[in-house]
Amino acid sequence: MGLYVLQLRKDLDVHPKYFGKNLKDYIHEKLVQETEGTCNGRYGYVVGVVQIIEISPGVIRQDGTGLATFTVRYSGLVCRPYKGEVIDCVVTSVNKMGFFAEAGPLQIFVSNHLIPEELVFDAQGDPCYQSSDGGTKIGEGSEVRARIVGTRMDQSDIFCIGTIKEDYLGLLGGPV
Repeated sequence: MGLYVLQLRKDLDVHPKYFGKNLKDYIHEKLVQETEGTCNGRYGYVVGVVQIIEISPGVIRQDGTGLATFTVRYSGLVCRPYKGEVIDCVVTSVNKMGFFAEAGPLQIFVSNHLIPEELVFDAQGDPCYQSSDGGTKIGEGSEVRARIVGTRMDQSDIFCIGTIKEDYLGLLGGPV
């Protein structure tokens, strides 16, 4: 996944009890709490806040709560998967339709149509895809290398479809 540092902005509502000399520290903590680990459909996963660039003067909300809204511009470290990217991931579940794998916050589905023909689904015991000689076995906990063939983003998550049906892709190691 590509890692990038981007300039982002976020509106934060702050309760009046935090107004004072430590306001900037509180805004920084709240920004980290509300953004790190989230997914922005436009930019990808926000991994971390690098630095705060600017905090606007607060605007008192007119709803009677006394909260003030501060617009914070900050640089954030974001990661985003791209079509054609090769990624190492860990298999989390296996079924006859294919398997799901994770690489950090990203979930990848590899359909049985995108798994080499020599690997067949075996439902006996722990479900897995294995070769007829038993030399290759992809099950829960296996490390695989996959190529992303498609992505779909919505406001709060990124979904990927992957393949292991090409040279240099497939099983890297057994269960971790």
